[in-house]
Amino acid sequence: MKIFTGSVVNTKRSKTVTVAVENIFVHPIYKKRFRRVRKYSVHDDKGAKLGDRVKFAASRPYSRTVKWNIIEILQKTRVKEGGKK
Repeated sequence: MKIFTGSVVNTKRSKTVTVAVENIFVHPIYKKRFRRVRKYSVHDDKGAKLGDRVKFAASRPYSRTVKWNIIEILQKTRVKEGGKK
């Protein structure tokens, strides 16, 4: 089973969040390090908020693009009064 960890970057859809997973890739010849970000549409029944760090895994297809489910929320974002971080 595939399990990834990433941060929530979009919460505008109902019961679905967009999670960005960041990987560091090293070029095989030039040895330069690249930061690659891949976004996944993840089913959210735990109530994740924008900026939260979540762990998610492959599951049954919920729709055409949503094939992942949140296992747990690892770190919640602290939001100050007035709605800003």
